[in-house]
Parts: sequence; structure tokens; C-alpha cells
Amino acid sequence: MDYNKYYTRLRQKLDHLIRTSSRDDYASVSALIGRNHAYMQQFIKRGVPKCLRDDDMEKITAHFNISIDYFGSPDDFPNPGLDHSEIMETEFEAEYIRVNVYDIEAAAGAGSVVENNDIANKLAFKKSWIRSSSNATADDLAVITVSGDSMNPTLYDGDHILVDMTLTSLKNDGIYVLRNDDMILVKRISLNPVTKLCTIKSDNKFYESWDGCQPSDLDILGRVIWMGRNI
Repeated sequence: MDYNKYYTRLRQKLDHLIRTSSRDDYASVSALIGRNHAYMQQFIKRGVPKCLRDDDMEKITAHFNISIDYFGSPDDFPNPGLDHSEIMETEFEAEYIRVNVYDIEAAAGAGSVVENNDIANKLAFKKSWIRSSSNATADDLAVITVSGDSMNPTLYDGDHILVDMTLTSLKNDGIYVLRNDDMILVKRISLNPVTKLCTIKSDNKFYESWDGCQPSDLDILGRVIWMGRNI
């Protein structure tokens, strides 16, 4: 059974019910099932969550005076020729994005030399989580390793960071990965809204900062949007 197609049809039919109702909208149906006002819009437009709870569906069908059969069932979408493992893989690919983990260190310190772009592994992230903070595709994302202690206590030596490589211009303050000649650095960058100059600094107070930098002079490779570490 192709659950993705079933959930797509369910969202489409539910959207039609709400949009053609003279008394309902996304917010009112969200309130009907005891959720925040944006819940139904997120479910219908973004597929988050992937499916509704059974008791929520019962409230909705009762409210619109329809049978649950109105939405059909997963059996309507057979998936011929796929064994169980293939089905599981298909469902996984529909929900998750695999991001390359590169054998590269971004120095939180004096700098690391980039010697290669070998892919060491892959990490899976939920597509819905990626979409909540970025429009990046798998090719626009990279996981690399932090080296050094200049970003302590935010980032530690050995931490993994997810870099959004679509964010190569300084529009918001944040932690960025920079290239300086053949060095890769990870630093916090803030932009002065008056002078339009930026400050590059380390979170570790024992490291110096650089003030009055021109954003156009920076070779920004991307912005850090996630970090993970071993315990």
C-alpha cells in the first residue's frame, strides 16, 4: 500500500471540505480537535503531521456529517512489485532527507586545511524539520566536524554541524562557516545595522574578535543550522 498517496488524497479531500464550507476555516477545524490555530493548515499544506489521530478524524467526520469512507483507505493505492523492505525504504525516503557527512573539519580555532571533499557517511533529517528552517535540498546541505575550542561553550571539538550552503550572504546574525584561503573556519558573525559592517567573533572569550569587516569581503560557505555531539 502506498500510504503517501493515501495521505495526499486525504489532505486534498479535507482541504476541499474546509474551503467549500460556509462556516469553517483551517483555524476553526483546528480548534474543533483541540489544536492550535495553525495545526490544520500545516497538516494540509505541509503534511505536518503526516496523519491525524483516529479520535481527531472522528470529530472531523462527525462535524461535517460524513463517513470515514469519504477519504477512502490505503488499500486504494496498491504498491505492486515491492517487497516489505522496499516499501519501508520508499516510506523512509518520502519522510527523510539524507545529508552527506564530509571528511572536513571546520576550525573553531586557528584554522583547518581543506584537503579533500570525501564523503565519510550520511545523516538522515526529517524533511519537515528541514523545511521549517530552510529551503535547501540534500545537495545544498553538508555535515562537517568542528575542530578546536574557540567556539566553546556553543560548539566543542568533535561536534558535528549541519551547514545550509544556500545561506552564503550575511542577512542575519548567526554562526557561519567561512573560507579563508585554504582554511575553513566556523565563527559567529553579527552585522551592525547602522554601519553595515560585521564582527567576526568566537564564543570563547579567550579568543580575539575582528570588528569592522566588510560583509562583501567574506567568503561565506554557509550557515550552521544544527549541531550534534557525542555524550
